Amino acid sequence: MFFRDVIGQQEVIERLVKDAQAGTVPHAMLFCGPEGVGKLQTAIAFSRYLLCRDKGSSADSCGQCPACVKMDKLVHPDLHFVFPVINKSKSSERSTVSDDEIATWRETVLDKQYFGFEEWLSAINADNKQASIFVTESESILSKLSLKSVEGGYKIMIIWHAEKMNQQCANSILKLLEEPPAGTVFILTTDAPEQMLETILSRTQRIDFKRIPEQVIQDRLKGKGYSLDPDAAAKIAHLSGGSWFKAISALRVNAESEEFFDYFTQLMRLSYTRRLKELKRWSDSIASNGREWQKRFLEYCQRMIRENFICNFHQPELNYLTEQEQQFSIKFAPYVNENNIIGLMEQLSDAARDIGQNVNSKMVFFDLSLKTIMLMKQ
Repeated sequence: MFFRDVIGQQEVIERLVKDAQAGTVPHAMLFCGPEGVGKLQTAIAFSRYLLCRDKGSSADSCGQCPACVKMDKLVHPDLHFVFPVINKSKSSERSTVSDDEIATWRETVLDKQYFGFEEWLSAINADNKQASIFVTESESILSKLSLKSVEGGYKIMIIWHAEKMNQQCANSILKLLEEPPAGTVFILTTDAPEQMLETILSRTQRIDFKRIPEQVIQDRLKGKGYSLDPDAAAKIAHLSGGSWFKAISALRVNAESEEFFDYFTQLMRLSYTRRLKELKRWSDSIASNGREWQKRFLEYCQRMIRENFICNFHQPELNYLTEQEQQFSIKFAPYVNENNIIGLMEQLSDAARDIGQNVNSKMVFFDLSLKTIMLMKQ
């Protein structure tokens, strides 16, 4: 990952390059921003830049020196990663640490580059278990950073989803964050800084990542590797919400869209006609799919509710619907109005939260259908 591979975030990159060239790199940084905007990718590209031995005054790494060759496989001995894992250890004294999953981590980062937390959980076969950064990890961090740099330059520690550090782990690295060994750089990334300890926040220099402009995403989708037509690229860029991860996820979801559309229209029609037995069968059918599929379906439902509400303003340039969805919306849109739009979106959001927390999916979707009955009559 080079700076040139990061989509958008030019302002952040220019700031980091300037700091590196001036020798004023902060010893602890916190990259904050929504999922999929390039925080981890920028952290890796910046690490490559700091470790590169032949960049000179260039604004990107050389790509050819021994350090860059090692970075191509994420095996540079002075770059370390910490990330949430599932505790698979049977020992009461030692929990699972990132090094136990480092091969899977490298494969995931190199293969996907942009990926989400749920994809990482799938890669490590988390099933329904909660991922965390456990206290044993702090011992590993302290051990690694107590050693001298192998190649005589920076030592870099990237902590992905730093909000997942448990309190013991976070407290254990406070002193190290405040007074790290010379040449040590911490880069913490998070989607949720509000979930982090204030003592961690106060010891890091926050760098905010903005959502990627639609036009930037659109141009990338029309370019090499994707070659989408302008209309398709514009629709996906609009739906991405400024997240490249969501944009590429939308490309995969296109294959599911027809199935999602069928389930969505069934929910709305059965709810409107109050056919409880059929809604129960609908709920059971939805629940038979995996949780990641269920989350994607609920995201699709939220998009359809939002787009149908916008249809009522009769400004087609604001809508992003397929031909099939547009035909359905001609009659359906009036039923999504100012009286129920907030309620519908809240219920879908609550359902997504419950699925993420492993609540029984049959109960979640049947409850959603019952509440939709009430809201569709408003």
